[in-house]
Amino acid sequence: MEDKIQLQKKLKHQILTINDMNTTSKFVVGLAAAAAAGAVIGMLFAPEKGKDLQKRLASGTKDWLAELGSLLDIGKDVVTKVKKNSEQVVDDFGAQLKEVSKN
Repeated sequence: MEDKIQLQKKLKHQILTINDMNTTSKFVVGLAAAAAAGAVIGMLFAPEKGKDLQKRLASGTKDWLAELGSLLDIGKDVVTKVKKNSEQVVDDFGAQLKEVSKN
C-alpha cells in the first residue's frame, strides 16, 4: 500500500512539473504578443509623415518577425522537452505500476 502512495505522489509531482513548463511557454508567447501590439500602437500614434511611418513599420515588422522566429524556436524546444519528459513519466509510471502489481 505504501508503494502505491509513493507512486501517486511521484506521478503528481511529475505532472505538476509538466504543467509548469506549459505555463512558462504561455507566458513567453503572451509577452511577445503584448510587446508586438505595444510597438505597433506606438508607431501608429506617433506624429510622423506617412512614408516615414511606412519605413518604420516595415523595419519594425522585420524585427518582430525575427523575434517571433526566435520565440518559435524556444517554443519548439519547450514542446520537445515536454514530450520527452511526458514519455519518461509514462515509461516510469508503467514500470512502477508493474512493480507494484507484482507485490
